[in-house]
Amino acid sequence: MHANRTVTGHGPQGLPQVAFLLLFPGFFFYHSALGLGYIGAFAGGYFTPAALVLVLPLLFAYAGQLRRSGGPGPGELAFFGFILYMGAMWVVEVAAGANGTITRSHLLFLLDAVVVFIIFRLLDVRAVSLQREALVCLLLMSAIVFTFAQDGMFYLGNLGLARDPEAVATYQGFSRSYLFVYLVVSVRLQSRTARLALYLLAGATLYVNGARSEFVAMLGSVPLIELYRARQRARALGLLCAVALLVKLTLMYGTQYLPENRTLELLDLSQSSSATLRHQLTVQALETIANHPLQGSYASYEPGSYAHNILSAWVDLGLFGFLALVALLLWPLQRLLVQCFLRRDMGQDVELPLCLCCTTVLLLLGSHHYHDMLIAATLGSYELYNSRYRADSNRSSQFSTSAV
Repeated sequence: MHANRTVTGHGPQGLPQVAFLLLFPGFFFYHSALGLGYIGAFAGGYFTPAALVLVLPLLFAYAGQLRRSGGPGPGELAFFGFILYMGAMWVVEVAAGANGTITRSHLLFLLDAVVVFIIFRLLDVRAVSLQREALVCLLLMSAIVFTFAQDGMFYLGNLGLARDPEAVATYQGFSRSYLFVYLVVSVRLQSRTARLALYLLAGATLYVNGARSEFVAMLGSVPLIELYRARQRARALGLLCAVALLVKLTLMYGTQYLPENRTLELLDLSQSSSATLRHQLTVQALETIANHPLQGSYASYEPGSYAHNILSAWVDLGLFGFLALVALLLWPLQRLLVQCFLRRDMGQDVELPLCLCCTTVLLLLGSHHYHDMLIAATLGSYELYNSRYRADSNRSSQFSTSAV
């Protein structure tokens, strides 16, 4: 069912691999050094400056890939069409005098989204060098979280060591980097024992990090990976249900043995001030949509006071933009689920786009703004898988024809 192909990671693959490591583990290590006072904020928030350095080389590499493959696929055209639509909305709203803080963040997101899409469109997670380096980074990231956690919570801003404390990333930034690296590593581990160890490590790390959304996303990836790999899926499903019940019982009756932090609020969101605020922001978004159902109301909220779910796209981009984003995500989601779990004709390397797509949809429904780099990573990874799937199908058809 699974072909084990070894890829070295040299040649054209080297750039997206280096870019991935610079952006995601690099962000984590930069802000760790910043929070511990080893460096000052010489690169600002890091991610966007790094994306600016990488964007031109990645565009050249992507253009070369398109020449070799005969041009962009429908999904790629749809993604860049959506980016152009967002850019056009940005131009119109800037001209109309929209809030400068919000429009600046939207412009930076467009850059970040293009860079992340190209990285995952070109990134070969089968590369041995990538898997080795990503695993080392993941272990180092976990070690940093456990070493510098205080009172069961990892937040370097509280240590008082940073030279520029206002520049230190929040737990969301650290958890985003960790989740990306975890997904790239977890989908390629062949040993069930190694995967179990990774699940335990990642779950504990994200728990201590206090990132509830990424913690839930990581847990949600486990059944996807294990069901995909299982030879007897009914048996695997029963085992996963038993494990889920055990986890639930542990959380219900064993919380006194866990370090207390905000992740435990998942057990009772009614007591969570963050969940209450997000509910209020969702209600405000629904009111805005009711008053402006077609065109939305771009940047009609205070900076940071956006709906933490996919309704944020409707508010900023109107009904058309919202439906376009839903279509961009639902098309690969339904195809991946059908091919993986019903038809079993998924071809190679489907696990990363499957996990990214399900994770993205889950987080957009519950906690993330539509300016989420998971969207770009999902669509880039899916287009890479789709191009390989088409190539494998064409080779199979040519072989069958020649055999006849």
